[in-house]
Amino acid sequence: MSSQIKTALLLGLLTALILVVGQAMGGRQGLVIAFFMAMVMNLGSYWFSDKIVLSMYGARELSPADAPGLHAMVEELAHNAGIPKPRVMIVPQEAPNAFATGRNPEHGVVCVTDGIMRLLSPEELRGVLAHELGHIKNRDILVQSIAAVLGGAVVMMANMLQWGAIFGMGRGDDEEGGHGLLSGLLMAILAPIAASLIQMAISRSREYLADATGARISGTPLALAGALGKLETYAQRIPMNANPATENMFIVNPFAGMSMASLFSTHPPTEERIRRLREMAGR
Repeated sequence: MSSQIKTALLLGLLTALILVVGQAMGGRQGLVIAFFMAMVMNLGSYWFSDKIVLSMYGARELSPADAPGLHAMVEELAHNAGIPKPRVMIVPQEAPNAFATGRNPEHGVVCVTDGIMRLLSPEELRGVLAHELGHIKNRDILVQSIAAVLGGAVVMMANMLQWGAIFGMGRGDDEEGGHGLLSGLLMAILAPIAASLIQMAISRSREYLADATGARISGTPLALAGALGKLETYAQRIPMNANPATENMFIVNPFAGMSMASLFSTHPPTEERIRRLREMAGR
């Protein structure tokens, strides 16, 4: 199954989950509330998520005079990808990493950290930039923003459902009331877990797709594979000062050094990503 089809199915599943929780929360009225919340939150995320993330990490825009080589790479890769050249920014952190943001290719931004600029060779850095432009070309920022917003709506409504079930205990001691309380609490507990698992699956699918797109854009899958190997090693040594809510945006998991990171990671295993890239190079 292609990454695009898998993403569409997972987003559909996440949407279905929000409707189920909305229905459990208040019948038809709950459904209306769920739709309204999802629409408002999606619009806000679409327009403002890039500004929030860039501000969060203190990103500074680099002019062509500041980093001529970096700008030349981005311009060439953007041309190969058939998208407008994104803005180029740097994040003042030693942890080597990179991410892309922007609501569409016309407003794309590529961010690199100080650490990645010192760690990677020019060819490896080019592979990383191609991966990030792959995210922009595939509109992954929008896809993941929608997934995050829908997941957040599920959590919010599940909390409302939980409190509603608890405070509804006194409205009857009959068996039906007890079943309603139990089912409400189960829904409130399980729905956020299901939403998180779906979001992780979407994020992992889009990482594989960005790797493949980046490899095609750059024409050097092995350079990206080499970069991923280095970045994974250094991410375990130098944890990034990052917000867990933005974990999925980075090329490698910024919390790779933490004990539970691999279990709940929004990124697929780096070894598998490298294996797929080497297969592409072999073809």
